[in-house]
Amino acid sequence: MAQQKIIIYQIFTRLFGNRTNVCKQNGTIAENGCGKMNFFSDEVLQQIRAKGITHVWYTGIIRHASMTDYSSFGIPRQHPAVVKGRAGSPYAITDYYDVDPDLAEDVNERSAEFDALVERTHKANMKVIIDFVPNHVARQYHSVVKPEGIVDLGATDNQSMGFSSDNNFYYNVGQQFSPSIDLYAGESEPYTEYPAKATGNDHFDAYPGKNDWYETVKLNYGVDYCDAGGRSEHFSPVPNTWQKMLDILLFWAARGVDGFRCDMAEMVPTAFWSWAIAKVKAINPGILFIAEVYNPMDYRHYVAAGFDYLYDKVGMYDTMRSIICDGCPTSKITTAWQWVDDINEHMLYFLENHDEQRIASNYFAGDAFRAYPALVANVLMRKNPFMVYAGQEYGERGMDEEGFSGCDGRTTIFDYWTVPSLYRAFVSKESTDEECELSRLYSEVLNIANAEKAVSEGDFFDLMYVNEHIAERQYAFLRKANNELLFVVANFDGAKASLTVNIPDHAFTFLHIPRKDVVATDLLFGTNVAVHFGSTTSVNVDVDAYKCVILKMQLSMETEEIFNAHNKEEYPPAHTAEHLLNQTMVRMFGCERSRNAHIERKKSKISFILDHKPSRKEEKEIEVRMNELIEEDLPVKYEVVDRNHIPDDISIDRLPEDASENLRIVRIGDYDACPCIGKHVRSTSQIGKFVMLGTNWDEMKHSFRIRFKII
Repeated sequence: MAQQKIIIYQIFTRLFGNRTNVCKQNGTIAENGCGKMNFFSDEVLQQIRAKGITHVWYTGIIRHASMTDYSSFGIPRQHPAVVKGRAGSPYAITDYYDVDPDLAEDVNERSAEFDALVERTHKANMKVIIDFVPNHVARQYHSVVKPEGIVDLGATDNQSMGFSSDNNFYYNVGQQFSPSIDLYAGESEPYTEYPAKATGNDHFDAYPGKNDWYETVKLNYGVDYCDAGGRSEHFSPVPNTWQKMLDILLFWAARGVDGFRCDMAEMVPTAFWSWAIAKVKAINPGILFIAEVYNPMDYRHYVAAGFDYLYDKVGMYDTMRSIICDGCPTSKITTAWQWVDDINEHMLYFLENHDEQRIASNYFAGDAFRAYPALVANVLMRKNPFMVYAGQEYGERGMDEEGFSGCDGRTTIFDYWTVPSLYRAFVSKESTDEECELSRLYSEVLNIANAEKAVSEGDFFDLMYVNEHIAERQYAFLRKANNELLFVVANFDGAKASLTVNIPDHAFTFLHIPRKDVVATDLLFGTNVAVHFGSTTSVNVDVDAYKCVILKMQLSMETEEIFNAHNKEEYPPAHTAEHLLNQTMVRMFGCERSRNAHIERKKSKISFILDHKPSRKEEKEIEVRMNELIEEDLPVKYEVVDRNHIPDDISIDRLPEDASENLRIVRIGDYDACPCIGKHVRSTSQIGKFVMLGTNWDEMKHSFRIRFKII
């Protein structure tokens, strides 16, 4: 099955389809209106799909605390002192099993309306993502629609204990909730809570400030944050909260939800995620888990725990934002993807979401078109998913004074409001010319990502290491799958650029690009462009200010027929390490190169015939020598020779009888050379670290097997 390029469209549901355009500061739902799930008709969803969207993240589906009174429908009223904004934060959940009544045309039918929304979204050939908020709940959490047999969070807690793995919350025993906020908030009686519970942002006392998450309560996953040693873990037996949250995940998965965006996932122990994700995926194998995480040092822990995708905020988002705002050179894009190259397919790229400032706001770029090169680069450069925040594609500015959050360059998540650009696009049908043009550009690029196999499945080649002359304001790369090659140049500068982009020899060999002149199609303009790979190793392009060039070439690689059939898809770092290890063993033990190797991304095995079993000291020396060679940053180069002109230092005694007439020789500095048609890194420093996992010795065969991985 062909791999899909995932494009997520984040919709703040109560804002998107709001047909009321009053926008009164701190307005009620009666005054300012609210978007409804039923707004997403077949027609609207097809419009969204036509943009190139594959997944819709409906933000704010699960019922959360608000100031709107639904008590006549059997829904408990929330005290306004512990609600942020009139509409409340969608991350202060009051009932994990309920649908936000604001979003329903008929409050009593809110659950059925959500199920119908899921069905319509699937019918439009898109998948549904909703929020899972695992770290905290609203202060007045109480489920009124929980399934039979489900016990409410906190219902059985022993409130005389600050911490217990059987409790769902943390308690400040003997202390009244006393935050630095108005506990009356216009009510006749104050909000009271005794004993005070810890806040969602880990405020383990009774006195949170107004800038804390005072409206939320932290959930207890078996970690004692206040013990003498700090953060001791109590995971056996399985904490009560674990089972309750698993039940919630399975409940929504059973209703057809295709994925969860997990709010502040890094505030929940990875042990829970490993346990819960495995159980959910055992029943729903295709379901997605997306983690909101911000600490790069923990990324790999969350991937190992089962997350499909992680926010790439600290790396790629921060880098792109800085480049757009002229804060750093485009060469930093290379640095950003290299930090997480081993887990790149798990990284979710974005330029906006509900937590970040709008690109067009005064706090960011001030002009949405300035981010177009970043869009193209983020969407096309790798296989990993990309996310668009609704309104981003129309240049929404987010410069309104809505209410609780004020004018901060973000679209409110706390108030009843209307997003002006979305109102014009989907309600009044009066988008400005600029909004139409930006939307067209977004749709064009996102649909290229959908259509081009080179984007969803192909190899990626960063061209910046041989193009330092453009490394301040331009970024160039290649993508290739089968015989299709994409050449992409993004111009982040406010002036037109006439560029000569170098294509290194390594790109031709790594991607199997023929050295011949070809005709390329400009995917953005539909024109044909001559690319002279036969006579030069560069491409000349003109790129307008804040624009891009995307050239597609159909290639016929004659040299692919020269070599023997090759059905291995080696992991280039590990495969290059195999070359080094072979030569290291030959030099240390006087043996022959291995005839039995299994090279894979996760771990590899390779065997050698030796005259003795290596000592522990010798084993350690192998590992040390390998990492020394890696650190030397030896270049990896190729040459193609025919069998009548084989260099003296190359042995061909292991070639199969039906070997091709032409051979490709791989040289790693002056250290190793051998025939090979696999994929390699450009230089040994790109391998990473060589780690020996263990060894085995077969005395009868004198076979020494090394197990290793690259990290």
